[in-house]
This record gives sequence, C-alpha cells and structure tokens, in this order.
Amino acid sequence: MPRVVFVRPDGTKQEADAADGASVMQAATANLVPGIVAECGGELSCATCHVFVDEQWLAALPARSEDEEEMLEATSEEPTDASRLCCQITLDASLDGIVVHIPKTQK
Repeated sequence: MPRVVFVRPDGTKQEADAADGASVMQAATANLVPGIVAECGGELSCATCHVFVDEQWLAALPARSEDEEEMLEATSEEPTDASRLCCQITLDASLDGIVVHIPKTQK
C-alpha cells in the first residue's frame, strides 16, 4: 500500500495511504488533505490538484503528457519543473513515500 506525504504551504505534513493503482489525487481526497480541490475528479480538465513533487521523486515519475502540460498553464500558481497534476500520478510500490508540496492556492 503506497504512502504519500503531503506538505502544506506552512510546512505541516500529512501522510496518507492509498491503494496500489490509485492516483495521488485520490489519496488526497480520500484523506481530506486540505489544498487539493480536485474539482473534476481526475478527468484532467481543471488543474485544481496542482502539486510540486519533491525533487528527490521527480526522476521516478513518467514525463508529463501534452494534455497535462496544457492544463498546468492554467494553474493558480506559476508552474515549475516540479509541477504535476496529482490526478496524473499513479501510485505503486515504487512510489511508496512520495513527497508532494501543495501550493498556496488552487484555481
């Protein structure tokens, strides 16, 4: 069961367990993690699950799709190289302990 560490803008950490195959967004919403709005429910159409993936985990993730790149242009906070929509990060054992930072705002 993969575990996700969410870091809020004030530095507070919240850990959440998720089923293998779930997205980071699903882990957030199932555990009521503040700051992950996930308005579209993971349909890649709202950009309200924007996160900054901790640098040590970036290489473990597949590249962003063209659709995700386009949606990141609509985020409330300026995207960086570490920006991802967490609905697009599928969890498995290799991502156990992944750390994601929640931006101050979501649109």
